[in-house]
Amino acid sequence: MRKYSRKLIRMVVLGMTIGFCVAGGIGEVSAAEKNIPARIAADKKLPSGDMSNGADNFYKSDKVDSQQVSFHNIYNMKVVGNLFVPKTLDKNKKHPAIIVGHPMGAVKEQSSNLYAQKMAEQGYVTISFDLSFWGDSEGQPRNSVSPDIYADDFSAAVDYLTTLSYVDTENIGVIGICGSGSFAVSEAKIDSRLKAVATVSMYDMGSATRNALHQSQTLEQRKQMVAEASKQRTAEYSGEQRVYVGGTADTEAEATSPIAKEFYDFYRTSRGSAGDIKNHTTHPTMSSNVKFLNFYPFNDLEMISPRPLLFIAGTEAHSREFSEDAYAKAAEPKELYLVPNAGHVDLYDRTDLIPFAKLTEFFGKYLR
Repeated sequence: MRKYSRKLIRMVVLGMTIGFCVAGGIGEVSAAEKNIPARIAADKKLPSGDMSNGADNFYKSDKVDSQQVSFHNIYNMKVVGNLFVPKTLDKNKKHPAIIVGHPMGAVKEQSSNLYAQKMAEQGYVTISFDLSFWGDSEGQPRNSVSPDIYADDFSAAVDYLTTLSYVDTENIGVIGICGSGSFAVSEAKIDSRLKAVATVSMYDMGSATRNALHQSQTLEQRKQMVAEASKQRTAEYSGEQRVYVGGTADTEAEATSPIAKEFYDFYRTSRGSAGDIKNHTTHPTMSSNVKFLNFYPFNDLEMISPRPLLFIAGTEAHSREFSEDAYAKAAEPKELYLVPNAGHVDLYDRTDLIPFAKLTEFFGKYLR
């Protein structure tokens, strides 16, 4: 596993707030299903990024039909997603379905559409969606942090799938990528309709914000974070400008650490950038980011049992500790699957490294 200094780890987590992502702007989407617009595509003006190991974030399958859909969460906020259905699917029968959640602060067009299409090619009905406050989904102020609402968006996706006559509502699974891994397991504890849960390059967004990587953040630093957020909240209520924190470096020169470079190569290049950088960076609001301090997704993780859990992480991933922690706390059936020589972001889009066969095996066993 790659070695990073404690100082570097603390600097990256505090300064970049784990998201490291690009989000699309909110757009008007009718409730009626329609073809997914081509507004998100690789920007040829950007650096190309490292396209090794089959990097293919903007993969378009010719074996599945795609539609843009919308539904509402329990807080009556509209969530916008992409529905993928195998072209050969017999809609007169019931079929298992899989929900895919994108990395924290990203959009469905980054990583989750790729996963959703690849799993749809295996015969599943799949749906990717933008978390509330990000991308095309509703939520104001934009880029706000609300882990409870994020988690409920997964249940909202289940709600939507139950309305499709060709979905077997007793066989719905979920894949959570990066931060969505922690939101997915959090919601699975209280929504038994999620029958099988897989996470990929998972970040525990609560622990990462409280403690940073490898427990490198002190209590005093955490208190300083709270003090700054509290001061900013007062300022915003008085009419001052909203302040954003974290996010991927906007220029290569700003990406000075190994972790920062890893995220920059995906989110700020044509490899994975999902729109104009100035309008789509994922800096969460400072005043709301502290909400993660009260987020404990791995508490009572045994509540998910006997529903199965699969934790996928790269052997070289700086985030590997979160999957290992969750695995240790979870009850059976559970599995920790380590991908040799893969880093955290590698499993966003590098199709030669992403273990789609393992995911197919997992859901094939538990979604019948």
